[in-house]
Amino acid sequence: MNELEWERRLCVVEDRSKSNSHRLKTVEQKQEDMTQLVTSVAAIAQKQQDMDGDVQEIKAEVKAINQKPAKRWESVVEKAILAAVGILVAYVAIKIGLR
Repeated sequence: MNELEWERRLCVVEDRSKSNSHRLKTVEQKQEDMTQLVTSVAAIAQKQQDMDGDVQEIKAEVKAINQKPAKRWESVVEKAILAAVGILVAYVAIKIGLR
């Protein structure tokens, strides 16, 4: 090979090197962007888990609040039944002559 051929090949290699350097910078920037995205997604996932825990807590509290009226109603019905049974027992006792 002569000197002119070497020079031409060297120019081609330099041009390719510049092109590759530019492409590497682009890839590095995209990789950095991707890393930031992954970090953001991980933070969002953690916040989602925290919110899920809070929602479960709130659901449990709402169930407890909703059950209070039912418990009160059951208590009222239980007392009414006990009163009715007491009245019935007293009536039967009076009818059979126990005073």
